[in-house]
Amino acid sequence: MPKLPFSFYQSDDVNDLAIRLLGKKLVTVVDGVLTAGVIVETEAYKGVEDKASHAFGGRLTNRTQTMYEPGGIAYVYLCYGIHSLINVVTGPQFTPHAVLIRGLEPTHGMEVMLQRRHMVSFHPRITAGPGALSRALGIDRGLNGKDLSGEEIWVEDYDQPYHSGEIINSPRIGVSYAQDHALLPWRYYYKGNKFVSKPHL
Repeated sequence: MPKLPFSFYQSDDVNDLAIRLLGKKLVTVVDGVLTAGVIVETEAYKGVEDKASHAFGGRLTNRTQTMYEPGGIAYVYLCYGIHSLINVVTGPQFTPHAVLIRGLEPTHGMEVMLQRRHMVSFHPRITAGPGALSRALGIDRGLNGKDLSGEEIWVEDYDQPYHSGEIINSPRIGVSYAQDHALLPWRYYYKGNKFVSKPHL
């Protein structure tokens, strides 16, 4: 299946891209092992104007500088010093928009995912949630800034569109610090998909 082109990521409408990324396939090749899954849950972060964004107010640090690059690269940061979270940088250069990948339906490399997650049998929690899916796919800070059409991490389109039912939008998770922006309905997911983090509506 073809990798998404550079042009796909250049739109400055981060919410539209968060929706369009649903049904695409996230693929990694780590230590020579390929793992992949279909994106079933995303969250949009709208840069300098979004109180929930790392780049709110134009914040530019060693951590956030990746967000200011042209769309089409990975922004991987450490949450609580434990979990690596994978974001897709979107928009033109100096527009620090990003889409957090929150849920993934596994398609390739299941045995490796189980090992990485220290699980003995398959359960949807293997890739439900941003920290879980990053561990399953071997994503860590070493992939920060990588080209999403490269050979280590990329996003593929489907020859036949992936359909998983109705798309729901709701407030984002874990951003209570963003005050009124915590209520913005910028989280998108397939209704009833068992690999969505929470809640399962």
